Amino acid sequence: MKQYAIYMLTNWSNKVLYTGVTGDLKKRIWIHREKISEGFTKDYNATKLVYYELFDNPEAAIKREKQIKAGSRKKKNDLVEKENPEWGDLYGELWK
Repeated sequence: MKQYAIYMLTNWSNKVLYTGVTGDLKKRIWIHREKISEGFTKDYNATKLVYYELFDNPEAAIKREKQIKAGSRKKKNDLVEKENPEWGDLYGELWK
């Protein structure tokens, strides 16, 4: 069964925060890390995966992404810190 995900990336100083949605989390994060796609994450070196949620359908993932994007930076920080208080890179978890 296909899984969908919302995710948040930051740079190594945790100064920026990017929220995205994808149908292939491993591949999408790899693309960001390799700086293959142009845009915010490449410009701001946002390659550290600090948060993600998995969904069974794309509509739920897109709805959640919009909800997170509509929130304040503080709400996003609180969401990350609840699950990942050290703001560590979670990319390695995807391969377990």
